[in-house]
Amino acid sequence: MNWYEKLSKYFPIEEMKSKEHMELLLKEKADVYFKDESEEHVLMYAEFDHFLFIDYVYVAAKTRGQGIGGKLIDKLKKHGKPILLEVEPLQYEDSDSQKRLRFYEKQGFQHAQTIGYNRRSLATAEENPMEILYWAPNGETEEEIFDAMKDMYEQIHTYKDKQLYGESYQASDEVLTFSKDTEKDSIFNTLKENQK
Repeated sequence: MNWYEKLSKYFPIEEMKSKEHMELLLKEKADVYFKDESEEHVLMYAEFDHFLFIDYVYVAAKTRGQGIGGKLIDKLKKHGKPILLEVEPLQYEDSDSQKRLRFYEKQGFQHAQTIGYNRRSLATAEENPMEILYWAPNGETEEEIFDAMKDMYEQIHTYKDKQLYGESYQASDEVLTFSKDTEKDSIFNTLKENQK
């Protein structure tokens, strides 16, 4: 399987960019969008001046639990910038969802409790709410994380979307919301409560 097949077998269709979109990012935004791959993993990420964004990370099922994911995250942490990523809301019936969250918590990620993220999928036309996790090496605030997410959304997720998909994704102001007044419970606390 090539890198795109690995990702599309692992990630739900509503979260996947088209292969053309990702290849265009790798070619036309080669200064910020990168692919790191081996037989055991595929990591797609963007690096900007002030932050990194993990677009996709896949570790082959047969090698999970061998520390590959941790090594990939450690490599990114060495850049000394905040790292952002999107995860599906906690699904109690999905053990992968719980394992993924435990992994990121162990890696020192925090859940952005003041940031809302809900994007309509162009593939399914369904609403696709996600949670934002971040690693903040310099004590970055959630407001700074929110600004970084908007920047990433506009430069990566919606890059040439009309040309690629025949229609545009929603504007970042519709998809991302920031509110200090409506802080959500931490997804990690919910995970712990579920395990009791």
